[in-house]
Formats: sequence, structure tokens, C-alpha cells
Amino acid sequence: MLGGGGLVAANVYASASEGWGDGSTTTSGQVLSSGMATIDCPDVGSRLTDVPDGAREDVDRQLAALDQQTAAAYGQLRAAGQAGGQEADSVDDSIMNPLKEKRAETIGRMADAIDRAGDRPEGLDDLAGCTLRPGEGGGNGDGATADPSAGSQQGGASQAPGGAGQGGNGPVVSDYVDITSVQPDAQNPPQQSGASRGSFASDCGVNANGLFNSDNVIVAPGVTNGAHHFHDYIGNQSNTAFASDEDLANAKTSCVDQGDKSTYYWPVVRLQNGTQERDAGSPGGGTEGNAGQIVTPKQVTLSFVGNPREKVTAMPRLLRIITGDAKAFVNGPGNANASWSCTGFENRQLKDKYPLCPQGSDVVRTFRFQSCWDGRNIDSANHRTHVAFAGADGACPAGFRAIPQLVQRIVYDIDAPSVQDGGRTVPLFAVDSFPEQLHKPVTDHGDFINVFDEDLMGKMVDCINSGRTCGPDGGDGGDNGDGGDSTASPTAGPGDGATAAPTASSGATAGPGDDATAEPGDGNTAEPGDDSTAEPGDDSTAEPGDDNTTAPGDDATAAPTASADDQAPRTEASTSPGRTTKHDKGDKATPAKSAEPRSTSADSAPAPTASASGSSAPASSASDQATAAAYPPPAGAQTEPQASRGSLAETGAQLWPAAIGVLLALSGLFMLVRAKRLRY
Repeated sequence: MLGGGGLVAANVYASASEGWGDGSTTTSGQVLSSGMATIDCPDVGSRLTDVPDGAREDVDRQLAALDQQTAAAYGQLRAAGQAGGQEADSVDDSIMNPLKEKRAETIGRMADAIDRAGDRPEGLDDLAGCTLRPGEGGGNGDGATADPSAGSQQGGASQAPGGAGQGGNGPVVSDYVDITSVQPDAQNPPQQSGASRGSFASDCGVNANGLFNSDNVIVAPGVTNGAHHFHDYIGNQSNTAFASDEDLANAKTSCVDQGDKSTYYWPVVRLQNGTQERDAGSPGGGTEGNAGQIVTPKQVTLSFVGNPREKVTAMPRLLRIITGDAKAFVNGPGNANASWSCTGFENRQLKDKYPLCPQGSDVVRTFRFQSCWDGRNIDSANHRTHVAFAGADGACPAGFRAIPQLVQRIVYDIDAPSVQDGGRTVPLFAVDSFPEQLHKPVTDHGDFINVFDEDLMGKMVDCINSGRTCGPDGGDGGDNGDGGDSTASPTAGPGDGATAAPTASSGATAGPGDDATAEPGDGNTAEPGDDSTAEPGDDSTAEPGDDNTTAPGDDATAAPTASADDQAPRTEASTSPGRTTKHDKGDKATPAKSAEPRSTSADSAPAPTASASGSSAPASSASDQATAAAYPPPAGAQTEPQASRGSLAETGAQLWPAAIGVLLALSGLFMLVRAKRLRY
């Protein structure tokens, strides 16, 4: 009786404490806030704001050597952890001190190169030393600090302690959060009378042909594997570390309008599902912790939008822009700029977490690029100071002029990971990263090189400044008006003060991800984060971020919330074309279809809106939808993540020890009664 009762009590208590519960950092022994030790090195490149042109090539090469040294040291750290760990003093002697010596030599060569072409920079020598950053928590659920040399095994779809991805260096389950628990973003800055209200869309596909490499021609020109992680490329088809400006200008392009030979690239997204891509044994891929199945985007939208205060000027040809910071995990979030969300919830944006999207909702990744240019340079030593973000009011810094702002919106058909079991049931997803950055979402970033021909760039500027919405063939869809009530305000980039696309008339809404309806960036729908229209790919209602409706498959249960927080001969390491994920069968590649931006009229008729019950109704106005989204939703109206738990069948399966306990207790009681009868 005692044994059976104990089983009942223990199992009921354990079941009650499973799931997200009170938001504690553990769930039934699964660490929600954990991480691996990593190496934190000062980012020398960000400190170099003025490098003579004659020294640029040498400096870029030495900066790439610093990244290579850090990656190699981090690889040693992981190997030490896999071999059972080392004492801190031993780690210093075998890894950290040799790393400092190598960095000092490299930084010295860099300073010498600058000195030969100009003035020797001061203070660089102080940047040689790196520190060992402990993990965020232990793998045993006690919240203890991880062993500095702690690592994890790699292989298959198995997860490391604390939910680390299959590469053994992230992500962890605390890197994910339920999107329905995120507060909506602040309202957009109002437009001024001189605003440039138009938008221009370019359709360059989704990289269905599988063009990848781990180079970065902006940051590490002439250096193979300069990024130490793989990129998706669309637009220009000749982008490698060795591509010259002439190569880019003469290249083929995946863009519908052949006048756009610009290059657009970003780190690939992978599923941590044990898939061995062709880069599994290559630099930039599996050898540096970037493991798993590369996911082809479902949709990529490229929009160039205006400024809420003034007219824009043409981008200079071959202008280079990087938005976000690939090293933000160790550098800090000052330059972080990419954001994550879900279709239907794009008024809620995340910088330091991956979203858990409700069923029927897709993962959305958005980059809002710098929209102010210094008027002189197409690049700078640290690749940042020649461009800037507009302020919260849309004004550019003194001496800078407004240029069309590139807004990239990338949609992925990815199921919400099963964070409860560290992604064993439904795999985790994450962006590729430098090895020591642990695949943190805050490290996400986008790169752009302007290779528009001058005529097409001129059409873009004219379209934006005249308030029209124009498509990939250079056509336009009419006037957006100049202060009319039917045009919504541009959307501010989360935390960066940059502005996004002006929206079209309030009545036009996007259909659920099909090519027969208006797409974001074509002027007929709102840009990411705007509450006025539906987002493509959303199988739910047409009002994104409208918390008063539920997504398909939603059982009206409030969603649980996750608790927070030297150059070698070049070899081609491209992978096979990426695959979509939700409906894949076997290993066959399924290239996603690009949604073509179209030139559409701003006063086109409103599309019918699917309600939660499946019936259609006229789309509500932008003001109505924005008002609805401004208020917190009732608990019953929130959607439930695909990875959530608690179904009746699952609960019953987990309570079988309690059932055995009940049988034991009843058996004990029966024997006790019978013994009493025999006694008397």
C-alpha cells in the first residue's frame, strides 16, 4: 500500500510540475536556460573606423586571420569538453594563452600595414587577449555555472545537455519564445509633408537553385571561408570571396528585372535533425558546428521604401551595406538589427529569441537596412560608418542623406520545435553562425551590394518619391497619395529607428500565401510589422497581429511561454538545393516557389477575408485592425504553439506509473482485509 501510494503521489506531482508552469528555468529536468562555454574576443574590425585605402587589402586579410584563430581555439575548447573537460588553468595554458599570442602577432601585422600607408593606430595591442565565457547554466537542471571547458557530443539528431543543437554549440531551448507572449511593437512615426511614400519591389527568387558558400566578399574579400558559416544568395549569381566589382557587374542574376544584379545574402537556416548536407565535413559547415538540413525559404520579399520626412536620393552603384552583427552574442546587441516573428503576428518582433509559431503560422525573418548614406563612400573600414539608420522621427544624421531603405522579409515553412525535449521530437531550427557565437538569434545579419543599373535605380527613386508602388518590371501601380488617409504610416524598424515601407490602401489584404493575391512590398499590402493587412503564408485570418481571432488548429487555449534567456586552395563546398520542411517526404529536394511582387494599384478592391470559422467577410479597415491589435488579447483567444503539450492521450500515457500505483495500493488493501478475516 505504501509503495503504491508513493508511486501515485510521486507521479501526480511530477506531472503537475511538467511543462512551462511558473516560468522557472527547468521543466522536469530539462534545462531551459543553459549554454556552452565560449570564447569572447574583442572585435578588432569594429574599432577600425579609418583605414587608408592602400592598407585595406592587408587589413581585411588579417581580420579574417583573427576570425580563423578564434574559430580554431573554440574548436579546441569543444574538443576538450568532449574528452571529459579540463581544469581552468589547463585551458589557459593550452588554448587561451596561445590564442592571445597568435592574435598579438596578427594585430601587429595589421598595425604595420596601416602605418605604411598612413598613421599607426593606437590601442590595437590591447585587443589581443580573449576571455573564456562560462555557459549560462549547467546541464543537470540545478542552474549551476557550466564547466568552462564543457562541451557536448555531435552526431545524429541527438541533443547535447541543456538542449544544445546537434553541432554541440547551440542553439539551446532558452533561445526560443512563444510569439503570442510577446507584446506588440510601438506605433510608427508619423509622416511629414515632404515624405517619400512610395515603394519599389524586386523579385529575385528564394535560392531554390541552392547557391551557397561560406565566403563574405564584403568583410573578407579574397579569403575562402571568411564567414565561417553558410549564406543563402539571391540576385547576383557570381558572389564569392574572389568576385571583383567587374565580376558582379557582368554576372547573371536571379532577379525578374535583369537590371537588378544586386547581391542579397544572409546566413542559412538549418533544422537540427541529423541531416548530413554536403558541407557536413567542410569549413563553414559541419566542421564548425553548422550542422543539419538547410531550409529553402518559402518566400522572399525585397522592398525598397522611402523616408517619412524627406525625398530619397539614388544609392551609389556598388554601395555595400551590412545590417545586424554576426558577433552580437559576444559584442553585445548594439548593432543587432535582424528580427524574428510569425505570419499573423508581425506586429510582434524579436531580436534575441527565435519564435515558436502557432499551427498554421510560418516563421518570418526581417532585415531593415540602414537608410542614410554619407554621400561619399560606398564602404568603410568597419563596413558601418558610411551608412546610418534614421532616427526615431525619420531624420538622417547630420551630413547624411536619405536613400531607399531595403526591407527583406524571408518566410520559412518550419514547424515549431518541441522545446520540452530539446528538439528530439520536432527539431530545433537556427541560423548559421561563427562557431563561438553559439547560433544565437541575436547574431543574425544581412548583406547587400547595390548592382542596380543606373536607369533602374532612377526609376526606383522616382517611384518612391512620387508616392507610387512599383513592381519588378519597373511598372507602377499608381499614386499612393500625399497625406491621404488611406495610406498607413511607414513601419519603424524594431529598436533601430529605421522606417519600413509605406502601406497601400486599407482595404487591400494579402491572401494566404498564394501567388494570386497581393504580396508584401508590392504596395498593396502592409510591410512586416504593420497591423493593417494580412501576411502571406498565414493560414489563419487576414488580420496579422489581431489577437481577437484564432489560427487554424487553435483550441483557444492560451499558449505556454518559454522562460528566457591562412588561406587554403579554394574548394567548392556548396550543398544540394535546400528543402522546405513541413511537408517534406523523404530526402527529395522541394524548391520553394518565389512569390512575385507585382505592380498594383493602391486603390484596388479589398480582398475577402477568411474568418476563424472559415467563412469569408469583407476586410476591415486599417484603423479598425490597428485598434484591435493595440489591446491585449483575452486569454482564450490566444493560439497554441505546435510544440505545446497536454493532450488527453499524452497525459494518460505519462500517468501510467500512477495507474500501477493504484493497482498496488488496492492489492495491498485487499490483502489487509483478508488477513484480518483469517485472524478472526
